[in-house]
Amino acid sequence: MKKSKFLGALIGAAFSATLALSAMQAQAAATIVILNMNAAGEGFNDPTPAAPVGGNPGTTLGQQRLNAFQAAADIWGATLTSSQTITIRASFEPLTCTASSAVLGSAGAWNIWRDFAGAGKPNTWYPQALANKLSGTNLSAGDPVDGQDIRARFNSRLGLFADCLPGSPFYLGLDNNHGPLIDLVSVLLHEFGHGLGFQTFTSGATGAQFDGRPSIWDHYIYDDTANMLWVNMTDAQRATSSLNTGKLTWSGAGVTAKVPEVLSLGTPALTISGPAAGTAAGPYNIGTASFGPPLSSPGVSGTLMPVVDTGTSTGLACTPLSAANALAVNGRIALVDRGTCTFAVKAKNVQNAGAIGVIVVNNAVGSAPGLGGADPTVTIPAISVSLADGNLLKAALSKRTRTSSGVTALLGVNAGQYAGADTAGRARLFAPNPFQSGSSVSHFDTIAFPNLIMEPAINGDLLHSVVLPTDLTFELLKDIGW
Repeated sequence: MKKSKFLGALIGAAFSATLALSAMQAQAAATIVILNMNAAGEGFNDPTPAAPVGGNPGTTLGQQRLNAFQAAADIWGATLTSSQTITIRASFEPLTCTASSAVLGSAGAWNIWRDFAGAGKPNTWYPQALANKLSGTNLSAGDPVDGQDIRARFNSRLGLFADCLPGSPFYLGLDNNHGPLIDLVSVLLHEFGHGLGFQTFTSGATGAQFDGRPSIWDHYIYDDTANMLWVNMTDAQRATSSLNTGKLTWSGAGVTAKVPEVLSLGTPALTISGPAAGTAAGPYNIGTASFGPPLSSPGVSGTLMPVVDTGTSTGLACTPLSAANALAVNGRIALVDRGTCTFAVKAKNVQNAGAIGVIVVNNAVGSAPGLGGADPTVTIPAISVSLADGNLLKAALSKRTRTSSGVTALLGVNAGQYAGADTAGRARLFAPNPFQSGSSVSHFDTIAFPNLIMEPAINGDLLHSVVLPTDLTFELLKDIGW
């Protein structure tokens, strides 16, 4: 039996002197203990008065935060089965943020173990909570510092200060009625999922295995192009595979069997055609939106026209469209650029100008991003394409007239493929290019529909569930031993 500190090696020293002030337990199929690591007056102990909201009866900001943690622990505790207590050391503290973006929080396995009694696969790293379950013992017993299974940190400043995503605080209600706010319970379900084992300990950036040995995940990550599992690849092959957008999948039998019960049949697709399309003609990898109608069959088809509202020939569509741009997109599909304002604002502005759909071009090298946000008044479909693909489309549109381009865009679905799975029915994993540290590989793909709790972004339509028929997260955890 071998133990190694994983997250502990990264963040343990910063919290070694923090006092655990309280503990809460969720009694169910598994016992989950939330240890409050905040000092008096901070985080969970913040005395700022707060009115009860959405079934959360707390009367201070700190108590409401702790209640939300408890609610997420209750959901996971009722889902898992383990004779061993799962301990989560948690704190709210200032994390990285700006006026336009912020780190919401993070969580992960504190220790990882291999070759313990009950391990399903030899010479393979398991997260501590799962290793404890499989061994039937607390592998860190007698070690009070390392006695935690998961370490969780969340942003105490989110939405409460002008330099930290102002106006977008965590919604602390327990009823999922969060509106445009960030639902803390959904974020917690996601982050606790990572700590329970929804992550590989192998570096996707370099392909190097931790201590030269595979994670339990590596036995199930499958590359459709190489036709190989990660456990059988070289470091270089894994690094290449982590960038294989749309072709990196989960081969576990449990998830694959349940894909038809959760994901919608019909994977989102963009197809470009028309007499002026030239080399831009063909299918595209796309990102989908958490707002607006889902893509469907036969889809929305129309002439593609760009919005141009800046001196750099980009079209941000962050304000109501000019008369010329409105004339160009009316009754057509609008091509706009990412940046400055939210995706939903862009979609609403082109919708108000008469557009029947919108394609957002990424503003940085990499894969097509998912379009987060919420606006129930957006009724046109919205998708995204990569910067490279967007430039290809713009080149095809360069000889357009004011009202015609000769380029046709079809926003629809491939009816024979599940949204979020490959053609063999395996669930797709998130594999953008370039690699996104903290997001790549250890998430489901953003193309999944309905949205899943373990996608790299928290979508506004998520339910407080990790199980069938709404989610595949627990099915994946069962594949690795839960």
